[in-house]
Amino acid sequence: MEQESNPQKSRRGLRRIWHATGYSLQGLRAGWGETAFRTEAVAAIVLLPLAPWLARSWSEGILLIGSVLLVLIVELLNSAVESAIDRIGPQWHALSKRAKDMGSAAVLLAVLLCAGTWLSALYLKFL
Repeated sequence: MEQESNPQKSRRGLRRIWHATGYSLQGLRAGWGETAFRTEAVAAIVLLPLAPWLARSWSEGILLIGSVLLVLIVELLNSAVESAIDRIGPQWHALSKRAKDMGSAAVLLAVLLCAGTWLSALYLKFL
């Protein structure tokens, strides 16, 4: 049986960008269905407007904003890994656990980086 090809692969130019944007928005909607992403997105809604106020320079502002966005990006990738593993099957497997644990560790590191960046900026602003 011949495998059906992905129609996105044959698209070019603005039509490809238009469809890719739609897929990206679907991915964000899927991410919103994940509790962890939703929690981090709400935190981002609070933190992002504070970044220009807290930052002492444009580069510090970029670091503050970038660290928040990095958490959201890593969380989406972690959710994608978890979904792919879950598609394989519900049974426990050491490699599945390892993949999920590594994704979780990546989120933890991103959150620690973000927290450190924001705490440093708060320290410099107020102390």
